[in-house]
Amino acid sequence: MKKNLFVLAAAAIMAVSCGTTNASLSILHVNDTHSHLDAIRSGERIGHGGVIERAAIIDSVRNARGESNVLLLHAGDFNQGTSYYTTYKGLLEVDLVNAMGYDAITLGNHEFDNGLADLAARVKKIDCPVLCANVDFSGTPLDGVIKPVTTIYKGGLKIGIVGATSDLATMVSSSISSQITQLDNVQAVNYWSNYLRDEKNCDMVIFLSHLGYQEDQELVPSLHGVDIVIGGHSHTFVDGFVYVADADGKQVPVITDGCWGYDMGEIIVR
Repeated sequence: MKKNLFVLAAAAIMAVSCGTTNASLSILHVNDTHSHLDAIRSGERIGHGGVIERAAIIDSVRNARGESNVLLLHAGDFNQGTSYYTTYKGLLEVDLVNAMGYDAITLGNHEFDNGLADLAARVKKIDCPVLCANVDFSGTPLDGVIKPVTTIYKGGLKIGIVGATSDLATMVSSSISSQITQLDNVQAVNYWSNYLRDEKNCDMVIFLSHLGYQEDQELVPSLHGVDIVIGGHSHTFVDGFVYVADADGKQVPVITDGCWGYDMGEIIVR
Protein backbone atom coordinates (compact mmCIF):
# COMPACT_ATOMS: atom_id res chain seq x y z
CA MET A 1 0.00 0.00 0.00
CA LYS A 2 1.27 3.46 -0.89
CA LYS A 3 1.21 6.15 1.77
CA ASN A 4 1.29 9.78 0.72
CA LEU A 5 1.06 13.15 2.42
CA PHE A 6 -1.02 15.67 0.51
CA VAL A 7 -1.31 19.37 1.22
CA LEU A 8 -4.84 20.50 0.38
CA ALA A 9 -6.63 23.77 -0.12
CA ALA A 10 -10.31 24.18 -0.92
CA ALA A 11 -12.42 27.02 -2.26
CA ALA A 12 -15.69 27.66 -4.03
CA ILE A 13 -14.99 29.26 -7.39
CA MET A 14 -17.27 32.24 -7.85
CA ALA A 15 -15.84 33.81 -10.98
CA VAL A 16 -14.53 32.64 -14.32
CA SER A 17 -11.02 34.09 -14.09
CA CYS A 18 -8.26 31.90 -12.71
CA GLY A 19 -4.62 32.73 -12.08
CA THR A 20 -1.68 30.44 -12.61
CA THR A 21 -0.50 28.17 -9.82
CA ASN A 22 2.17 25.58 -9.17
CA ALA A 23 -0.46 23.10 -7.96
CA SER A 24 0.19 19.55 -9.12
CA LEU A 25 -3.51 18.71 -9.15
CA SER A 26 -6.73 20.72 -9.24
CA ILE A 27 -9.94 18.81 -8.45
CA LEU A 28 -13.07 20.58 -9.67
CA HIS A 29 -16.28 19.21 -8.21
CA VAL A 30 -20.02 19.83 -8.24
CA ASN A 31 -23.01 17.92 -6.92
CA ASP A 32 -26.80 18.03 -7.06
CA THR A 33 -26.98 20.24 -10.14
CA HIS A 34 -30.49 18.81 -10.69
CA SER A 35 -30.87 19.87 -14.33
CA HIS A 36 -30.31 23.55 -13.44
CA LEU A 37 -28.85 24.60 -16.76
CA ASP A 38 -29.63 28.33 -16.64
CA ALA A 39 -27.94 31.02 -14.57
CA ILE A 40 -29.70 32.47 -11.51
CA ARG A 41 -32.26 35.01 -12.71
CA SER A 42 -32.83 37.14 -9.61
CA GLY A 43 -31.38 38.10 -6.24
CA GLU A 44 -27.86 38.99 -5.18
CA ARG A 45 -26.32 36.14 -7.16
CA ILE A 46 -28.05 36.90 -10.43
CA GLY A 47 -26.06 35.64 -13.40
CA HIS A 48 -24.17 32.97 -11.46
CA GLY A 49 -24.61 29.26 -11.96
CA GLY A 50 -25.77 27.51 -15.11
CA VAL A 51 -23.86 25.39 -17.56
CA ILE A 52 -22.37 28.33 -19.48
CA GLU A 53 -20.59 29.63 -16.38
CA ARG A 54 -19.59 26.12 -15.29
CA ALA A 55 -18.13 25.36 -18.70
CA ALA A 56 -16.25 28.68 -18.71
CA ILE A 57 -14.81 27.96 -15.25
CA ILE A 58 -13.74 24.47 -16.29
CA ASP A 59 -12.06 25.77 -19.44
CA SER A 60 -10.37 28.57 -17.51
CA VAL A 61 -8.92 26.22 -14.89
CA ARG A 62 -7.82 23.72 -17.52
CA ASN A 63 -6.10 26.46 -19.49
CA ALA A 64 -4.37 27.80 -16.39
CA ARG A 65 -3.32 24.47 -14.83
CA GLY A 66 -3.05 22.27 -17.89
CA GLU A 67 -5.74 19.72 -18.71
CA SER A 68 -3.62 16.83 -17.44
CA ASN A 69 -3.57 18.49 -14.01
CA VAL A 70 -7.34 18.97 -13.64
CA LEU A 71 -9.77 16.32 -12.41
CA LEU A 72 -13.49 17.04 -12.93
CA LEU A 73 -15.99 15.18 -10.74
CA HIS A 74 -19.75 15.16 -10.12
CA ALA A 75 -21.08 13.70 -6.85
CA GLY A 76 -24.53 12.78 -8.14
CA ASP A 77 -28.04 14.05 -8.90
CA PHE A 78 -27.19 15.67 -12.20
CA ASN A 79 -30.74 14.85 -13.30
CA GLN A 80 -34.25 15.93 -12.23
CA GLY A 81 -35.41 19.29 -10.95
CA THR A 82 -36.33 21.55 -13.89
CA SER A 83 -38.39 21.45 -17.06
CA TYR A 84 -35.24 20.58 -19.00
CA TYR A 85 -35.32 17.13 -17.45
CA THR A 86 -39.05 16.76 -18.02
CA THR A 87 -38.79 17.81 -21.65
CA TYR A 88 -35.60 16.03 -22.69
CA LYS A 89 -35.78 13.02 -20.33
CA GLY A 90 -32.26 13.58 -19.03
CA LEU A 91 -30.58 13.36 -22.42
CA LEU A 92 -29.70 17.06 -22.57
CA GLU A 93 -27.80 16.73 -19.29
CA VAL A 94 -25.93 13.75 -20.73
CA ASP A 95 -24.85 15.80 -23.74
CA LEU A 96 -23.65 18.61 -21.47
CA VAL A 97 -21.77 16.24 -19.16
CA ASN A 98 -19.95 14.90 -22.21
CA ALA A 99 -19.28 18.37 -23.61
CA MET A 100 -17.71 19.54 -20.33
CA GLY A 101 -15.56 16.44 -20.12
CA TYR A 102 -16.24 15.04 -16.66
CA ASP A 103 -13.78 12.39 -15.49
CA ALA A 104 -16.17 10.51 -13.18
CA ILE A 105 -19.71 10.75 -11.81
CA THR A 106 -21.37 9.06 -8.86
CA LEU A 107 -24.99 8.01 -9.16
CA GLY A 108 -27.44 10.11 -7.16
CA ASN A 109 -30.85 8.86 -6.11
CA HIS A 110 -32.64 11.06 -8.65
CA GLU A 111 -30.82 9.39 -11.52
CA PHE A 112 -33.15 6.42 -10.81
CA ASP A 113 -36.43 8.35 -11.06
CA ASN A 114 -37.45 6.98 -14.47
CA GLY A 115 -36.45 3.40 -13.78
CA LEU A 116 -33.43 1.17 -14.27
CA ALA A 117 -33.77 0.59 -18.02
CA ASP A 118 -34.07 4.32 -18.70
CA LEU A 119 -31.05 5.03 -16.50
CA ALA A 120 -29.00 2.33 -18.19
CA ALA A 121 -29.77 3.79 -21.62
CA ARG A 122 -28.62 7.25 -20.47
CA VAL A 123 -25.50 6.01 -18.70
CA LYS A 124 -24.40 4.16 -21.84
CA LYS A 125 -24.31 7.54 -23.60
CA ILE A 126 -22.04 9.12 -20.96
CA ASP A 127 -18.39 9.19 -21.93
CA CYS A 128 -16.92 8.97 -18.41
CA PRO A 129 -17.29 6.20 -15.81
CA VAL A 130 -20.47 6.34 -13.72
CA LEU A 131 -19.82 4.87 -10.28
CA CYS A 132 -21.70 3.16 -7.48
CA ALA A 133 -20.02 0.59 -5.22
CA ASN A 134 -22.73 0.15 -2.60
CA VAL A 135 -25.50 -1.27 -4.81
CA ASP A 136 -25.61 -4.71 -6.42
CA PHE A 137 -27.16 -4.34 -9.87
CA SER A 138 -26.94 -8.04 -10.81
CA GLY A 139 -29.69 -9.15 -13.15
CA THR A 140 -30.81 -5.61 -13.97
CA PRO A 141 -30.20 -3.39 -17.01
CA LEU A 142 -27.47 -1.63 -14.99
CA ASP A 143 -25.45 -4.81 -14.49
CA GLY A 144 -22.02 -4.12 -15.99
CA VAL A 145 -23.00 -0.57 -16.93
CA ILE A 146 -22.28 0.99 -13.54
CA LYS A 147 -18.76 0.53 -12.17
CA PRO A 148 -17.79 0.53 -8.48
CA VAL A 149 -14.48 2.30 -9.07
CA THR A 150 -12.28 3.87 -11.70
CA THR A 151 -8.66 4.97 -11.98
CA ILE A 152 -7.20 7.95 -13.78
CA TYR A 153 -3.84 9.67 -14.10
CA LYS A 154 -3.92 13.39 -13.30
CA GLY A 155 -1.31 15.76 -11.92
CA GLY A 156 1.35 13.07 -11.97
CA LEU A 157 -0.74 10.86 -9.68
CA LYS A 158 -2.59 7.61 -10.22
CA ILE A 159 -5.95 8.40 -8.65
CA GLY A 160 -8.57 5.86 -7.65
CA ILE A 161 -12.20 6.91 -7.25
CA VAL A 162 -14.90 4.89 -5.50
CA GLY A 163 -18.54 5.97 -5.66
CA ALA A 164 -21.55 5.32 -3.43
CA THR A 165 -25.14 6.50 -3.46
CA SER A 166 -27.77 7.17 -0.79
CA ASP A 167 -30.20 4.62 0.64
CA LEU A 168 -32.39 3.93 -2.37
CA ALA A 169 -35.01 2.04 -0.37
CA THR A 170 -36.04 5.36 1.16
CA MET A 171 -35.39 7.53 -1.89
CA VAL A 172 -36.92 5.84 -4.92
CA SER A 173 -40.06 3.90 -5.78
CA SER A 174 -40.27 0.43 -4.26
CA SER A 175 -40.82 -0.93 -7.77
CA ILE A 176 -37.27 0.23 -8.51
CA SER A 177 -35.51 -0.42 -5.21
CA SER A 178 -36.93 -3.96 -5.03
CA GLN A 179 -34.91 -4.92 -8.12
CA ILE A 180 -31.54 -4.09 -6.57
CA THR A 181 -29.62 -4.88 -3.39
CA GLN A 182 -28.18 -2.08 -1.27
CA LEU A 183 -24.83 -3.05 0.24
CA ASP A 184 -23.26 -2.00 3.51
CA ASN A 185 -21.53 1.35 3.02
CA VAL A 186 -18.53 0.62 5.23
CA GLN A 187 -17.86 -2.79 3.75
CA ALA A 188 -18.29 -1.61 0.16
CA VAL A 189 -16.12 1.50 0.44
CA ASN A 190 -13.38 -0.27 2.41
CA TYR A 191 -13.31 -3.22 0.02
CA TRP A 192 -12.87 -1.04 -3.03
CA SER A 193 -10.54 1.50 -1.45
CA ASN A 194 -8.26 -1.38 -0.42
CA TYR A 195 -8.51 -2.74 -3.95
CA LEU A 196 -7.47 0.62 -5.38
CA ARG A 197 -4.54 0.87 -2.96
CA ASP A 198 -3.27 -2.69 -2.96
CA GLU A 199 -4.23 -4.06 -6.38
CA LYS A 200 -4.16 -0.92 -8.51
CA ASN A 201 -1.34 0.83 -6.60
CA CYS A 202 -3.12 4.18 -6.57
CA ASP A 203 -1.35 7.18 -5.08
CA MET A 204 -4.63 8.76 -3.95
CA VAL A 205 -8.12 7.42 -3.28
CA ILE A 206 -11.15 9.71 -3.52
CA PHE A 207 -14.52 8.70 -2.14
CA LEU A 208 -17.10 10.36 -4.41
CA SER A 209 -20.18 10.13 -2.23
CA HIS A 210 -23.89 10.79 -2.58
CA LEU A 211 -24.68 9.85 1.01
CA GLY A 212 -25.01 13.36 2.47
CA TYR A 213 -22.62 15.67 4.33
CA GLN A 214 -23.44 14.43 7.84
CA GLU A 215 -23.49 10.80 6.71
CA ASP A 216 -20.04 11.21 5.13
CA GLN A 217 -18.62 12.49 8.41
CA GLU A 218 -20.22 9.62 10.31
CA LEU A 219 -18.80 7.07 7.84
CA VAL A 220 -15.16 8.20 7.82
CA PRO A 221 -14.25 6.79 11.29
CA SER A 222 -14.91 3.30 9.89
CA LEU A 223 -12.93 3.74 6.67
CA HIS A 224 -9.40 2.76 5.67
CA GLY A 225 -7.34 4.20 2.85
CA VAL A 226 -9.55 7.06 1.66
CA ASP A 227 -7.69 10.37 1.22
CA ILE A 228 -10.55 12.76 0.37
CA VAL A 229 -14.34 12.59 0.61
CA ILE A 230 -16.20 14.68 -1.96
CA GLY A 231 -19.91 14.49 -1.27
CA GLY A 232 -23.40 15.41 -2.32
CA HIS A 233 -27.10 14.72 -1.64
CA SER A 234 -27.70 17.01 1.36
CA HIS A 235 -27.41 20.31 -0.58
CA THR A 236 -25.09 21.63 2.12
CA PHE A 237 -23.08 24.79 1.43
CA VAL A 238 -19.74 24.76 3.27
CA ASP A 239 -16.58 26.84 3.18
CA GLY A 240 -13.55 24.56 3.19
CA PHE A 241 -13.02 21.11 4.66
CA VAL A 242 -14.12 19.37 7.80
CA TYR A 243 -11.44 16.91 8.91
CA VAL A 244 -12.52 13.58 10.40
CA ALA A 245 -10.21 10.85 11.71
CA ASP A 246 -10.53 7.54 9.88
CA ALA A 247 -10.18 4.05 11.37
CA ASP A 248 -6.38 4.40 11.31
CA GLY A 249 -6.34 7.85 12.88
CA LYS A 250 -5.61 9.69 9.64
CA GLN A 251 -7.35 13.05 9.25
CA VAL A 252 -9.54 12.84 6.15
CA PRO A 253 -10.93 16.02 4.57
CA VAL A 254 -14.66 15.97 3.83
CA ILE A 255 -16.24 18.53 1.52
CA THR A 256 -19.42 19.17 -0.45
CA ASP A 257 -20.62 22.00 -2.66
CA GLY A 258 -24.23 22.98 -2.13
CA CYS A 259 -26.60 22.40 -5.02
CA TRP A 260 -27.93 23.56 -8.38
CA GLY A 261 -24.48 24.51 -9.64
CA TYR A 262 -24.44 27.84 -7.79
CA ASP A 263 -20.74 27.30 -7.08
CA MET A 264 -18.05 24.94 -8.28
CA GLY A 265 -15.63 23.62 -5.69
CA GLU A 266 -11.91 23.43 -6.30
CA ILE A 267 -9.50 21.33 -4.25
CA ILE A 268 -5.84 22.07 -4.86
CA VAL A 269 -3.45 19.23 -4.08
CA ARG A 270 0.22 20.09 -3.76
